[in-house]
Amino acid sequence: MAKSSADDEELRRACEAAIEGTKQQVVMSIRVAKTSGIIGIAGKLSRGAMAKPRVLAISTKAKGQRTKAFLRVLKYSNGGVLEPAKLYKLKHLSKVELVTNDPSGCTFMLGFDNLRSQSVTPPQWTMRNVDDRNRLLLCILNICKDVLGRLPKVVGIDVVEMALWAKENTPAITKQQANPQDGPVTAVAEEGEMTVTVERELVSQAEEEDMEALLGTYVMGIGEAEAFSERLKRELQALEAANVHAILENEPLIDEVLHGLESATNCVEDMDEWLGIFNVKLRHMREDIESIETRNNKLEMQSVNNKALIEELDRLLERLRIPSEYAACLTSGSFEEARMPQNIEACEWLTNALHGLESPKLDPSYSNMRAVKEKRAEVDKLKTTFVRRASEFLRNYFSSLVDFMMSDKSYFSQRGQLKRPDHADLRYKCRTYARLLQHLKSLDKNCLGPLRKAYCTSLNLLLRREAREFANELRSSTKASKNPIVWFEGLTGLNQSVNNADTSAASEAYAKMLTIFIPLLVDESSFFAHFMCFEVPTLLPPEGVANGNKAGDDMNDDLDIMDIDENDNKSGQNSADLEALNESLHDLLDGIQEDFFAVVDWAGKIDPMCCISMHGITERYIPDQKADTAGFVRILLDDLESRISMQFSRFVEETCHQIERNERNVRQLGVLSFIPRFATLATRMEQYIQGQSRDLVDQAYTKFVTIMFVTLDKIAQTDLKYQDIMLLENYASFQNSLYDLANVVPTLAKFYHQASESYEQACTRHINTIIYYQFERLFQFARRIEDLMYTITPEEIPFQIGLSKADLRKVVKYSLSGQVDKSISTMYKRLQKNLASEELLPSLWDKCKKEFLEKYESFVQLINKVYPTESIPSISEMRGLLASM
Repeated sequence: MAKSSADDEELRRACEAAIEGTKQQVVMSIRVAKTSGIIGIAGKLSRGAMAKPRVLAISTKAKGQRTKAFLRVLKYSNGGVLEPAKLYKLKHLSKVELVTNDPSGCTFMLGFDNLRSQSVTPPQWTMRNVDDRNRLLLCILNICKDVLGRLPKVVGIDVVEMALWAKENTPAITKQQANPQDGPVTAVAEEGEMTVTVERELVSQAEEEDMEALLGTYVMGIGEAEAFSERLKRELQALEAANVHAILENEPLIDEVLHGLESATNCVEDMDEWLGIFNVKLRHMREDIESIETRNNKLEMQSVNNKALIEELDRLLERLRIPSEYAACLTSGSFEEARMPQNIEACEWLTNALHGLESPKLDPSYSNMRAVKEKRAEVDKLKTTFVRRASEFLRNYFSSLVDFMMSDKSYFSQRGQLKRPDHADLRYKCRTYARLLQHLKSLDKNCLGPLRKAYCTSLNLLLRREAREFANELRSSTKASKNPIVWFEGLTGLNQSVNNADTSAASEAYAKMLTIFIPLLVDESSFFAHFMCFEVPTLLPPEGVANGNKAGDDMNDDLDIMDIDENDNKSGQNSADLEALNESLHDLLDGIQEDFFAVVDWAGKIDPMCCISMHGITERYIPDQKADTAGFVRILLDDLESRISMQFSRFVEETCHQIERNERNVRQLGVLSFIPRFATLATRMEQYIQGQSRDLVDQAYTKFVTIMFVTLDKIAQTDLKYQDIMLLENYASFQNSLYDLANVVPTLAKFYHQASESYEQACTRHINTIIYYQFERLFQFARRIEDLMYTITPEEIPFQIGLSKADLRKVVKYSLSGQVDKSISTMYKRLQKNLASEELLPSLWDKCKKEFLEKYESFVQLINKVYPTESIPSISEMRGLLASM
């Protein structure tokens, strides 16, 4: 027999190392295979149920007078080292079941009663052979019997067979006596001879002897099947004969029993006849009782139905009754403020009455009753009359309110006094009838259209009058220059200055116009939407203000209006209501934009620069108008922004035309007038921008500078002799005048760099012209040498026509012999002659000397390479001469 893994001391030590620190002692350790699938034919694992190598270790731990037993599952890590995987307490072991699908009998399952999920199939453990299986199970059962005092349920395994196996596989061992308190009694065998460890026999000696005697009784004669069968037949025949003999001996007793049965049968027949007679009588009686009960039930049901019908009719009559006080109020009541509570109460009754006459509140079976039809017609007539009277009153009321305010001049701005519009009293009076409008909407939605139209028409007159008077007084009270500023037209000299009068008052007037009226228009739109029962949400700025103007009181009033009828509160946006609201807002506010446009045009005529600040002010208001009720205000602000942009665009176009007119003038020298004027204009524009409308101003800069550079190039081309001088002077002036602004304005910085490049190019062309004019023969000789060096060697050049050493000496004598300082002075004078900007002369002269010295260094290197024996003035001599000039 192969040695069992239970005898593997190395495996035991590995298990003890894995559970080190737990104070548990390993009793047995054995290698197993863990599966969770179904075992198929020939003991092979089914698909998807791969076996995993595991080690099962039984350990004990002494705790006081008690001993705890555990079943540990250990797995192999990546390095082949055992590590704990799971821990089971043997006190919870409830069942040991052999898996029947495994014909080898080496696979079993252990069931624990404390597992969280009993629906999950427990894992199956497969041993190498039956001996290993018996060793492990006997160890578990013995520990359960000794330590826990009970045995788990064993299914599929013959305990007697296991006991016999244990007896056969247990050699003579030396038992070590111990107290029961010290833990399980463990049999200890000599090392190398032990094949199994049995803690205690499962069956006592007396029980074993009884079972052997019983088995001996039944096993006797089993070996001779025919003799045993014959014996059974003889015993069966003897038993049957004994039974027949007993029956024959008891014949008199049987006769007496038969006679008694016959008498009993006769009595039963008589009884059955009497019962039949009684049954017929009872059936007739039952039918009579049922007939009586049926008639009684019908009478009771009729009585109950009549009572219920009377109650239902009473409720219906109560529902159909029209209180006289409500009827009088609805048909002829007054709409004065003191009478409004009664009107509202009557409206509520009327609304409930209409709803009560409709399904599902009214049973559909009542709808065809004549009384219901008549009452419905009467209530509809009351509704029509009340809606007509209330609508007519409200139309006249709105018109009278506005007429009263229009007739009082103290409501509007007057000469020398700006009046902020105040509609608090108007709204207070309107709120008196807010709940009435809610009920009118509930009664007849179609009546709101004319009421909204009347309200918008009346209030539109008031708003336009307030805006017109405010705008007129705003313009008349603003002190600003009335002469328009022309920036580039008619400027003939640099000493002219434009009118630098402060025109910010015009921008401030426009800002004040927006500050006063935009919040007012938003509030009026929101109030109108709530007051006239539009089902659209309103979004206000977080602070409930617009540019510092408080609107908290009005908004609170509007919220009160929203809560008038809870049945009409809807969170979703109604697209039809939104479209109707936009149309009504157009009727409410249309025409007021003309007064805003008048202020914009007035400010733009005073100073086009005001358009920049006005554009920025308008931009700040646009993002705040997000509410659906501010739709017209958004359109108004967009139109204002477009008008301001268009007016500023006209100014930009006119200014560009003024710059282009400089091209038509007589020949011009020096810095053109529009260069410094643009710097002044840009400075002024930056003062008005104040962090807003950057795109508008950058677009203007782009147009201005582009047309300035194009015009400058055209003017410079009229006289090619002075073209470069004109360009470099003007580009230099452009850079000097815009140096500070270019550091903070990216758009101007781009044009600054463009002017710098054009300036450098013009300087280079002009300096080269002056140098070649004075030293043309010298550098022309060098250019001929450079051209020939592409085709022949430097040693052959002195033998070419016109490039001999004699020719070199002539050129050097003509250009550099004793006349160099005079030539350089002449070059300086020519540079100075046509330059209008004296401050540019030092830098230009430095550039000229540097360029000449670089060209002369190239000439000297060329001569030393081609004519090494010839002597010419050295570079250091020429550098010293230039430094002294």
